[in-house]
Amino acid sequence: MLNARWLETFTVLCETGHFTRAADRLAMTQPGVSQHLRKLEAQLGQPLISRQGKGFVPTPAGEAVLALGQARRQEEQRLREAIRADDPDSGRVAVACSGSFALLLQPMLLPLMQHAPQLEIHLEAAPAVRVPEGVLEGRFDLGVAGRDPGHPRLEARRIGQEELCLILPADAEGAPLDFGDLEARGFVAHPDGHAYADELFTLNFPGEFEGADRLRIRAHVNQIGQIPTPVAHGIGYTLLPRSGLDAYPRRDLLSVAALPQRRHHELWLVSRRGRQMPARIRRVAEVIRSLAAGL
Repeated sequence: MLNARWLETFTVLCETGHFTRAADRLAMTQPGVSQHLRKLEAQLGQPLISRQGKGFVPTPAGEAVLALGQARRQEEQRLREAIRADDPDSGRVAVACSGSFALLLQPMLLPLMQHAPQLEIHLEAAPAVRVPEGVLEGRFDLGVAGRDPGHPRLEARRIGQEELCLILPADAEGAPLDFGDLEARGFVAHPDGHAYADELFTLNFPGEFEGADRLRIRAHVNQIGQIPTPVAHGIGYTLLPRSGLDAYPRRDLLSVAALPQRRHHELWLVSRRGRQMPARIRRVAEVIRSLAAGL
């Protein structure tokens, strides 16, 4: 590796064409400039200038070293400008959250991308355990989790909560409801559905509910955006967080049962502890906080 200080001294020497002027610009003595030149020539093993009277011209090797010195200076300048700019409209942001939250978040991120062609946002619907793991490994800049991971290298801030909803067809709104009615309709199951049923039904139907594995299944849907579709067509019932309900385009075809005991999931914004967030990530984090506060 070439000594950066010697290289800059040689670059300034060639640009000024004079040892004294180079020393003045660098706040050095003239012998100091000569010493840096000799050390650089010794490191490269060949002369870098050819003296002509009181002046000099770079040798072919000197011309190559001068070009390198000027290129490095330009690279450093571009780096300083990029650091100073911290452009919120440029760069990559990776976010992980539940599938239902992602459905509601994506439309809120699209306007940012439309007005910032250099902004790249990766939104991944991930299982709950994968969110803090991915942030810790650096695959995600931000994660939305259902609890504080409690990890020393992660920072988690509670940003809101969302209700776990029992979803029925719109024409069932306000009608009396018991567990027998639900069993008659049948459950529209999905990958998280049984866990949701154990949470919500244990609270509200303690004498009748015997566990999610005993529920009458009417349909099973794996795509998060399509889970409410059978219910919207009058088939069965399902269980989803509020974000999954609000993201469904035909929300008017659905209703939420008014249960005596309500259940909420907390929302935590997770990032790496101690990291100074670039402006682009801070902007996306603000969109996430705004969404969570409105649920």
